[in-house]
Amino acid sequence: MAKLIGNAPNQVPTNADLGSMAFEDRTNYITKGASVHQPFRNIIINGDMSIAQRGTSATGITSGGSGNFHSVDRMALALSSAGTWTMSQETDVPSGQGFAKSVKLLCTANQPSISSGGYVTFIQKFEGQNLQYLKYGTSNPENLTLSFWIKSSKTGNFVAELANRDRSRYIGRIISINNADTWEKKTVTYEGYKTANFDNDNNWSMDLQIWFGSGTAYNNLAYSGVWQSSQSKRASGIDLQLHDTTNANVYLTGLQLEAGETASDFEFLPYDVNKNRCLRYFQKFQASSGYNYGLGITNNDNTNATVTIPFNVEMRTAPTSLSQTGTASDYRLRTYLSDTCTSVPYLNVATLFNVEVGFINSGHGFGSGVIVRGQGNSSSSFIGVDAELWLL
Repeated sequence: MAKLIGNAPNQVPTNADLGSMAFEDRTNYITKGASVHQPFRNIIINGDMSIAQRGTSATGITSGGSGNFHSVDRMALALSSAGTWTMSQETDVPSGQGFAKSVKLLCTANQPSISSGGYVTFIQKFEGQNLQYLKYGTSNPENLTLSFWIKSSKTGNFVAELANRDRSRYIGRIISINNADTWEKKTVTYEGYKTANFDNDNNWSMDLQIWFGSGTAYNNLAYSGVWQSSQSKRASGIDLQLHDTTNANVYLTGLQLEAGETASDFEFLPYDVNKNRCLRYFQKFQASSGYNYGLGITNNDNTNATVTIPFNVEMRTAPTSLSQTGTASDYRLRTYLSDTCTSVPYLNVATLFNVEVGFINSGHGFGSGVIVRGQGNSSSSFIGVDAELWLL
């Protein structure tokens, strides 16, 4: 029995044996064999697919070499010469596992003969400063274990790869879909990388890339199973090739990547905690007709007004792009009168904490230096700002 400290009934062991916790009820000692796991052990953000700020479905996806973000937060779909796809958030989940959402990738128009450099991959990217505890570049780096649930309309082999972007090194694991249209849990372990550490910054240092289709440029050499630099081995062993069949599909949920050689139970986070972690990379503001995005001031050109929108959390970096509906009439400026915008809003300047958005109404007549409100002018109005990890 480990030595205990504290007052009953809230005593805890003083040694490092955290595989069990002991409690005292003043008369008897009771040892409960409940595993104790480190919080925030899952490197993957939104692995339960519960957050989808951009929308629950995106259709007609045909490209996105660095991995475009379409639906479920932090999850990117990278395509090249691989047909047309839909990415969506779904409620089809493995029974009895606690999940409410999954992500679905659906091939809506196939590409039977993929080019040599073609691919279909599902990606999440990680900042280097969040990976320092893995001790890469030392003699005892942490191994990593990946676990997740998957269901596919086809059987066959696919590849789950870790890519060290700072050092251009890759390590993959071949995984099999054994039964079509059936939820299956998969677990694989990757050895740590001893040669060099990740850069300690907020840039893209590593990603998890799941290959569902690949041309010969990525799979024409034998599978190695170790960290290596060859592009030709990255998808070696794949034969699933979802791109070759119209209506082929795959569902995923419960993605977890953690230090160690054993997969723990999926780490469910409160919804608000999970969403705030996603907001570091993308924030979507919605204001229906007559509701404010923020306050601003008119310029001296009788056209532009600059409206400041504060962020809900500090972003990874100052956003450089802004998304909106594409329809100018979804936005308006208001003093004591309202004027519908004549062009869509644009990003003027941004920091880690707010963004200045240009609202345009040619000939608004409000005057110069007048305080205005930037507002929505329809139920579909939104403004999105992006600080995702893209190609360096």
